[in-house]
Amino acid sequence: MTMTGKERAALRGEANRLTATVHVGHAGANDSAVRSLDDVLRTHELVKAQLSKQAGVKPNELARQLAVSTRSEVVQVIGRTATFYRPNPELKRKDGTPPWRR
Repeated sequence: MTMTGKERAALRGEANRLTATVHVGHAGANDSAVRSLDDVLRTHELVKAQLSKQAGVKPNELARQLAVSTRSEVVQVIGRTATFYRPNPELKRKDGTPPWRR
């Protein structure tokens, strides 16, 4: 499930309006963080996560670990905020808008 540059750019634009709904603590990509991110991805598809400062783990690496664990894609990492995407066809609204739009 590799995204094209255009798809990634479109999702980055959509993510500008989002706030971080998942906070990954100092324990990193542990079971609790993975479950939390997985639950939010299941209901929103596009999710921002705030990554805490960790000794020895860079935000890009932590985001990659979380993406692998949740079978999602990293859309972008800016500072300590990462955006993830995992499609869920069951979430489409009747008007066709994605679930993260209000």
